[in-house]
Amino acid sequence: MNKMNFQLIYILPNLFTAASAFIGVISIIAASKGEFEKAAWLILLSLIFDGLDGRIARLTHTTSKFGMEFDSLADIVAFGAAPAMLLYFCCGNEFGRFGSLVSAIFVVFGAIRLARFNVMAPSSEPSVFIGVPIPTAAVFIAVWILMYQKYPMLKDFSLLLLIGALICAFLMVSNIRYPSFKKIELKKMYVIKILIILIITFSLLYLYPIEGITVFITIYILYGIFRALFYVLLRKKRKNIV
Repeated sequence: MNKMNFQLIYILPNLFTAASAFIGVISIIAASKGEFEKAAWLILLSLIFDGLDGRIARLTHTTSKFGMEFDSLADIVAFGAAPAMLLYFCCGNEFGRFGSLVSAIFVVFGAIRLARFNVMAPSSEPSVFIGVPIPTAAVFIAVWILMYQKYPMLKDFSLLLLIGALICAFLMVSNIRYPSFKKIELKKMYVIKILIILIITFSLLYLYPIEGITVFITIYILYGIFRALFYVLLRKKRKNIV
């Protein structure tokens, strides 16, 4: 029997992954109690831990097959089950079977998205995602529910939130490309302009955090859809010309 030397540094990234899953479960419990705002913020907190685990693993050179699989299982809890249950308890239960169906499809398609990502990861482009990442879809649900809690008049349009979640579910398993922002090459002439834009952006987020995140995440979701439609129309136009 081979002896295995365990080092604390190898456990550290997995602790952040475990924290992400743990917070996801707490979010589900909060949603079941009607604490929707708390549940939504917990999903956003899970996102922070999920982002840290991979970066820590790469910085400490402790990436492993176990860590990748564990991360995917944690993601299906924190960004699949947690937002789906938040959606259902907040407004989905008002629409009977349709509400249940949307929540279930979100989880199932999220699991498919994660499985596909794990299979395609070695050959995928670092600058794009194929389909909406499951954390992005989860944030979309979380921030819109925060908006619903802050602005009661939006609750009359809860059906639109369900439809938006359903669209996100299908986008997760689509072939539509989305920018990943993992590898961005900037020309020197644009650095100052981008810096100014970022300062303005973060200033607005400081003043209106919920509204700002909601706007940005919604634009990101719509960007992929309109970009795909643009290329489809462009191809048809070129075929007609030929």
